[in-house]
Amino acid sequence: MSTGNPESHQKLAAVIVAHPDDETLWAGGTMLYHQNWNWVVVSLCRAGDADRAPKFFKVLNAYKAKGVIGDMNDGPEQAPLDPEAVEQQILDLLPAQHYDLIVTHHPHGEYTRHLRHEETSLAVINLWKKGKIDADELWVFAYEDGMRAYYPEAIPEATIYHVLDKEIWQHKYALMTETYGFKTDSWEAATTPTAESFWCFSHPDEAMQWLNSLSREP
Repeated sequence: MSTGNPESHQKLAAVIVAHPDDETLWAGGTMLYHQNWNWVVVSLCRAGDADRAPKFFKVLNAYKAKGVIGDMNDGPEQAPLDPEAVEQQILDLLPAQHYDLIVTHHPHGEYTRHLRHEETSLAVINLWKKGKIDADELWVFAYEDGMRAYYPEAIPEATIYHVLDKEIWQHKYALMTETYGFKTDSWEAATTPTAESFWCFSHPDEAMQWLNSLSREP
């Protein structure tokens, strides 16, 4: 476990998430702290959302990040997506190059539960394993909500656990409430974590072994 700030030398890093705002909720503090990194943010859903999509690109400006957004089905019924279609959407959106770091959702998501988060995570891990995503490291978000008992919280036992500086958290919160426009009494605003945590992997086989261990949990 690391409680300090994540390493600060420059990287080319991609954040692959299901929705606009996921990058900020779960990794916004890390992105703000590392503004010297070259960030690319990929959102798989909501390109057709006339409210959220433009705000996504305004938020990316705050991170000095590049980004792209897809329009995979994100209807309220949350019907499962074809895993191969999710993988292909990622390949279509993510610029094809070598990355120092890929950041994405946890295979179980960050709260109970959102299928698109889970599908995104599995697709990224599988693409890394297949060599279709070229990256030195993979970080997956490390949060849990006690099966809806409380708002999602960063897991202290994760590979990286980073309590955000006050100014960075306030900037992150402002991106959620002022730029994305979530009301201060909304779930999103109340959730905005004051700490960020990640499970980190340096080899695809390591990530797959971890993934398989999760699938065996009750």
